[in-house]
Amino acid sequence: MFQCRDESNLKQVIDHEREIHQDIQSLHSDMQTLVYENYNKFILATDTIGKMKNDFKSLEEDMESLLFKMDEITNTSEIITSSLHANRDEISKLSETHTLLKRLEFVYTLPTTLNKLLIKGDYAQVVQEYLHAQRVLTQYGNQESLKGILNDCNKIVNELKKILYSHLRDKDITGKELTKSVNLLLQLDEPVLSLCKEFLLHSKKCLLESLNVLQLQVEDINQDMIEFIDLGSDTFLSQLCLVIASFNDMFVENLSKNDENEETEISINQLNVFVEDNMIRYLEIVQCYIDRNTSDTAILVRALDRFYRKIQAIGKLFSYKDFTLNVMEIISSAARRQTKLHLDMLKAHFHDKLATVRQSLVSLQKLNDNGFATESLASLTSDVIEKIKGILQDISAFLDPKVSFSTNNALRKTISVDYVRESLVVGFLHYLSSAARSYTICIPCPPAFLFLIMTKMCLEFQISGVGHLLKLVDETYEINKYFETKNKNSSQLSSEVELASDMHSAAQHLVNYYVRVEGLSISQMLKKSVETRDWLHSLEPRTVRAVMKRVVEEITSVDSQVGELFEEGLRTDRSSDSSRRTQMSRHIRAWSTGGTATNTQTFSAINRLFSERIDIFSPVQFSRVSITTGIIKISLKTLLECVRLRTFNRYGLQQVQVDIHYLQLYLWRFVSDENLVHLLLDEILSSSVHRCLNPVLMEPSVVEIICERG
Repeated sequence: MFQCRDESNLKQVIDHEREIHQDIQSLHSDMQTLVYENYNKFILATDTIGKMKNDFKSLEEDMESLLFKMDEITNTSEIITSSLHANRDEISKLSETHTLLKRLEFVYTLPTTLNKLLIKGDYAQVVQEYLHAQRVLTQYGNQESLKGILNDCNKIVNELKKILYSHLRDKDITGKELTKSVNLLLQLDEPVLSLCKEFLLHSKKCLLESLNVLQLQVEDINQDMIEFIDLGSDTFLSQLCLVIASFNDMFVENLSKNDENEETEISINQLNVFVEDNMIRYLEIVQCYIDRNTSDTAILVRALDRFYRKIQAIGKLFSYKDFTLNVMEIISSAARRQTKLHLDMLKAHFHDKLATVRQSLVSLQKLNDNGFATESLASLTSDVIEKIKGILQDISAFLDPKVSFSTNNALRKTISVDYVRESLVVGFLHYLSSAARSYTICIPCPPAFLFLIMTKMCLEFQISGVGHLLKLVDETYEINKYFETKNKNSSQLSSEVELASDMHSAAQHLVNYYVRVEGLSISQMLKKSVETRDWLHSLEPRTVRAVMKRVVEEITSVDSQVGELFEEGLRTDRSSDSSRRTQMSRHIRAWSTGGTATNTQTFSAINRLFSERIDIFSPVQFSRVSITTGIIKISLKTLLECVRLRTFNRYGLQQVQVDIHYLQLYLWRFVSDENLVHLLLDEILSSSVHRCLNPVLMEPSVVEIICERG
């Protein structure tokens, strides 16, 4: 607020006065506006109060008029009551008589009414009308006038019952009509258990038709498995669920409400037997279809998943028996069958690959291909392992978390442990070793080199293949979680050691057989060359016989083939070439110096003593030198036995001397211990000397010249 001060000038005073004047005008304008607004409201309030006075005045007049009229009504009612008081009892009697006459009229016309409704087919109305009059007919039915009416009504109702029972036996009737007929019979107090039986018999016929349709689909090899499961669900299972629901509504619940415990139990037992019989037949058909049809694993699992879900839905409606256990058996059987099919395909695949290798081996050109053996071996092992990986991935569809039945631990364990690991993987590994062994008795005998490839294959499975496959299946199917503690149950798993030992045994069998086959092949050449020659009339030797050159070539070829697959192996320290020549020359001189018979026999006995220590058919090691050593031992032993059965002249002995020296020059490089060759060759020469009529040996220098020239 402005305060006057002595120092304010005139202009400031005038400005302050102007501001005060403006504020006064503004306040005056606001006051006028407020007065106008309140004045309008006051006028409206005055008008409203005036109307309320008029309305209350009119309401008061109406209330007075209403009281007057009520008084008039009361007076009139009293007059009527006093007038009718004398005739009240008579009027009540007349009313009752009228009602009774109406009832009697209904009863007398009831047979005609029921007959018309029966002809019309309105069976529900027939039952309703009959039940409406039943109490009167029962109460007064002993009177002569009503006996005929009662008999006529009963005849009509009996006819209706026959019609309704015929519906229960009609296979073409719908479920709705069947339920309606049963309900009408129940209203007519028909025996509940009899109706239960009739209802189930009719339902059985309908379900049997659905089952027959499914049975026909089993024979159709072109029927899709998912469509088959859907067909069974849409027909048989849907009908069965409807039967169960209808039976519970019509019989079980009604009997329970009426406290008919005994009849309730009997009816439930009838339903249980009915459902179980039909479900067992249905499950047998599904089992038969799955066993007959071969489908992709993914499609099979999808179909089984749908099948399992449908049966689970029935379990919510029918709790007497859990049919999912039966479905689990079907699923387990399907998984076992699918695993067996994969195992058969795996075996066929292995034999196809082996047949391809075998056919390639027939071509001699392939044998000259240095990389053929390695490629064939890699193809056999890698293809088999990749095939098994694909199968493991395929079968794992049964354990997919999205599949409804995959949560069952017992099923998971059975599929993982029994079917996949033991039956498929372990079973195939056992089959692999036994199939490899079986080739040793195969007719015709396959190429000998195939035995080396299979031997190396078995060794690779022993070293790494078995462990790799077991680790793969154990990780893929989480086998260890079923055997978290080391208990007795884990003994049901085949061990890697056992399988590796089986593979090693198969490899040993194969390599031994290969050595015998190759040794027999060379032995046959040597035997034939000895038996077909006339040693008593032999000419002076000028060269090495061709068969000896062929023997060296064959052993060289075998050594080259074996070297493609196996390591060199251990050898004893080799002597120099000069010492070898000296050793052979010393032996030849011992015979050529014309020693006494005693000395000759003594020398021969000493050689035989050492030679007998050689185990000709000892197990072969998996090395290059061990395999060729085994073949050479068999070949030279055969030559020794053939020589012991022949008789030689002087030149025949010298020809053997030349041949033996030629073999000595080349065979030592293929064996693990060259002394074996020396001992066997010495024994052959010794036997030849014993079997010679005029034992005179060539000079070693001449023999060497002939061999070098040959």
